Amino acid sequence: MSRPGVSVEAEARAQGQLGGRLGRMTLRRQVMSLALWPFLEQILGFLVATVDLIFTGRLAEGDLRIAMMDAMGLGGYTAWLLMIVQGAIGTGVMAMVSRATGARDEPLARRSLVQGLSLGLVTGLFVSVSLFFLLPILIAGFGLEGEGARQGYRYLSVLVWSAPCQGVMFAATNALRGSGDTRTPFLAMVGVNLVNVFLSWFFVFGPTGWGGQGVAGLALGSVLGWAVGALVVVGILFLRRERAEELVLTLRGCSWRVDRQIMQRILRVGLPQALEMGGMWMIQAVMVRFITGLPQEGTLGAHMIAIRLESMSFLPGFAIGSAGAALVGQYLGAGNPAMAMKAARLCWWYACLFMGLLGIVFLLFPRELVSLIVPHGPDSIYFQDLAGPLVFLCGLSQPFLATTLVMKTTMRGAGATQLVMRYSFATMLFYRVLVIPVAVSFLGLGLTGIWVVMFVDVATQAFLFGRLHFRGQWLQAKV
Repeated sequence: MSRPGVSVEAEARAQGQLGGRLGRMTLRRQVMSLALWPFLEQILGFLVATVDLIFTGRLAEGDLRIAMMDAMGLGGYTAWLLMIVQGAIGTGVMAMVSRATGARDEPLARRSLVQGLSLGLVTGLFVSVSLFFLLPILIAGFGLEGEGARQGYRYLSVLVWSAPCQGVMFAATNALRGSGDTRTPFLAMVGVNLVNVFLSWFFVFGPTGWGGQGVAGLALGSVLGWAVGALVVVGILFLRRERAEELVLTLRGCSWRVDRQIMQRILRVGLPQALEMGGMWMIQAVMVRFITGLPQEGTLGAHMIAIRLESMSFLPGFAIGSAGAALVGQYLGAGNPAMAMKAARLCWWYACLFMGLLGIVFLLFPRELVSLIVPHGPDSIYFQDLAGPLVFLCGLSQPFLATTLVMKTTMRGAGATQLVMRYSFATMLFYRVLVIPVAVSFLGLGLTGIWVVMFVDVATQAFLFGRLHFRGQWLQAKV
């Protein structure tokens, strides 16, 4: 019941409630509504990345297959490198748009979207050109030699050109999620993934003249998939219509002039994440260099197989974390930090539940999961022996991964990226740059031992970020 002379919208705003569709839902329904489409999107992304590995596992056998799997392992780390800057810009855009949505400031949300798209495109071009010329150094730095290095170069010399399209996609989809629209990013990713799978198959197994391109064909399918996705999401933003009852993010009538103030605000949130993720990538690169230096062949490929299987658990975790980030930003924009905290904790509980259930699968069927990616042949048994124990460790780590993922994501949604960066660096530098090299060099630590150290790292981060969450200082971050 609204007060006399006060509109329902004004009273809701005064009470720190959300507007539009989300404002008419309970907190549980808000989380599930915002998490559903990212969850489906993550399933698609997982299937596509896994299909690439499955295709690679069927391109050859024996030593050549081991070399190709190592090349795909390097490709996974390089794909992560491609996404660092664009993902950081996307986080900055999400923080801006979610705060603007919570405050019902439609012009600011639209300007943030436009500036984010421009930043994503320009930085993506810079990353592509830079990495293309640095590929020989990158491959040598990871310790790949011979056929593995040749296959790695064939794959990466094509894949690097996906960065500008990823920059546009990340800016647009994160802006939409920040506004409460998680369905449109899902539809855009459907386009990316369908094109990726079909063209990757076509360029690898297609007719003469088109097929037979090996790992380079897989990369070309990925690049064209991202290009289609970028065109689709920008087209949707231009064509969608406004609705009177809630903020609808659209590019209609937007000015494309450079707005330095908004760009600075986006970068103030995004740059600490770029530094964090860039530092994490360098830390992981040091660790991977020790993995490739282990006496067994195929260690990088086995490492990447385990990571790809582990990413199954990120499907619900990332979706729930994204929902939490959007809700935290919107509630803080509406001036309601108590509800922001409550939303983050509910997402934490959900993530622990769903990721824990997947952890049970990892514990019960580690070798069987590895055999799905590398079928038949003696090298299949070899990869099961190498990667099976790693998948088992993935199962043990699920509650800690859920805690770390959701706590970090919701803090970034609040704009507290500098806080996340400091604590992430501290733990990873200690365990992955100090402990792992010393243990490998002087104690003869193998691949499984390296993963045990990584398990301890994740558990430590879970404790630290849980403590930071309950202290609540992250709620006061400025955007």
